[in-house]
Amino acid sequence: MSRHRDVLPADLMAGYHRFRDARYPAERERYSRLEAEGQRPRTLVVACSDSRSGPETVFDAGPGELFVVRNVAALVPVYAPDAGSHGASAALEFGVIALGVRSIAIMGHGRCGGVAAALDDAAPLTETDFIGTWVTGLRELAGELGPGDPASPAATRRALELRSVEQSIVNLRTFPWIRSRERAGSLSLHGVWFDIGLGELHGLTDDGWALLPHG
Repeated sequence: MSRHRDVLPADLMAGYHRFRDARYPAERERYSRLEAEGQRPRTLVVACSDSRSGPETVFDAGPGELFVVRNVAALVPVYAPDAGSHGASAALEFGVIALGVRSIAIMGHGRCGGVAAALDDAAPLTETDFIGTWVTGLRELAGELGPGDPASPAATRRALELRSVEQSIVNLRTFPWIRSRERAGSLSLHGVWFDIGLGELHGLTDDGWALLPHG
């Protein structure tokens, strides 16, 4: 019996073996270059922790191409430089200031559990729980959108998913080092929403949301 048997779950070990057998040999030079030169991604993506909407998969990105920040519902908080622990803000700071990314994309998605929690008054997550506190801003946005259509909860959820992406872009501009770079033209901000079932991206344009072209 291998003494390494329980170090990782079997599916992760199997995936690691596939990586070592196929992907790593094919990209050995890239990994060596990244190890020697460090990472220089051009884009930072704020995405949801949902296992169905990985940005590296959706954008077919290779190692070193994306700096990814994931949290429940892909939320960006407002700039709050206090003594608290701010994981999302710290990641933004590192990506923008230390890595010098040229663009930030907020990536929402369909059937988001964080959005559903914000809409469900009967959910067991209260304001004293981590998720309950984290999605407080989403509840406020839901209130701004109104009661929605009781006959179409999916439409209500999607409206909040899209509105959340819009608000996260607004919140990005509360960070002075993001706001100044956007005004100078050295940083661009983008919003997208991923349809899990159809594999399609919708993008936030000057005229609203639109389905992005694909092959």
